Amino acid sequence: MKKRTLGQGLEVSAIGLGCMGMSAAFGAPMDRSEAIALIRAAFDCGMTFFDTAEVYGPYANEELVGEALRPMRDKVVIATKFGFDIEGSGGFARKPVSRPDHIRTVIEGSLKRLQTDYIDLYYQHRVDPDTPVEDVAGTIKDLIAAGKVRHFGMSEAGAQSIRRAHAVQPVSALQSEYSLWYREPEKDIIPLLEELGIGFVPFAPLGKGFLTGTVSADQTFGADDFRSKQPRFAEENRRANQVFVDIINSVAKSKQVTAAQVTLSWLLAQKPWIAPIPGTTKLHRVEENIGAADIELGDDDLNAIETALAGVQMRGDRYPPENKAMAGR
Repeated sequence: MKKRTLGQGLEVSAIGLGCMGMSAAFGAPMDRSEAIALIRAAFDCGMTFFDTAEVYGPYANEELVGEALRPMRDKVVIATKFGFDIEGSGGFARKPVSRPDHIRTVIEGSLKRLQTDYIDLYYQHRVDPDTPVEDVAGTIKDLIAAGKVRHFGMSEAGAQSIRRAHAVQPVSALQSEYSLWYREPEKDIIPLLEELGIGFVPFAPLGKGFLTGTVSADQTFGADDFRSKQPRFAEENRRANQVFVDIINSVAKSKQVTAAQVTLSWLLAQKPWIAPIPGTTKLHRVEENIGAADIELGDDDLNAIETALAGVQMRGDRYPPENKAMAGR
């Protein structure tokens, strides 16, 4: 697996593994032993970058990742996140909380669940409007000095928050949604990351499955699948958004690769410090995603995609109104 370097010299596999879906958000959790086997198989295939968060489950995903990666702990980069009131309102409607005392408390739980004494990349999951981001960055700076954290990350943070935090403690990576159907970060965020030397870790790089062509317009989602609540996955919006899948499939067919590989290789082609973290529960998808790192889209391919998507916008919001905090700031 090829490597990529995020901010502050943090080296990761070019493609990482988002582990959330093994425990939450997309229906029933995976069988624990099967999930552990999948994570270890991903490592054997060359993945060294694994993403989790205390809120996934909650807690269950960190426990899973910790057990799976314990045998190879010194050979992997584990990213996890703090920043929600886990004991408060349920689901992804939880309130963002990043008070310094809260961070110092919850990191101990994450370290225990991950069966480690340090976290490679510790993200603020969402900006807390009630806590100055300078206080958050200062707390992480102290945790880095104490050896409990190696790199500071932010997730779905806005440009002003990133700049303010970075001035206190250099940010190594921003994790936010970015893909061929959601390109909002190109306006202000990517130029800022380039200016400050911060890496970018796109989540949902495959559009939560939509961009691979595996989600049909008439597909139904269970109540425990959070896509059932996302406006862009409403049936009429899926039909309108099919244009993205058609364009990706056209390029994939011409290169004799898969739609997922085109989608990921497009992201890799944008900047050398971008490392996407597609999630999956299937080993053959892990292997397919890894293969994207060896596919190079030429200028003709990239220009063809730009031309085909000129003026095309994703239909439907990313989150419903009650999950407004998840959209970041």
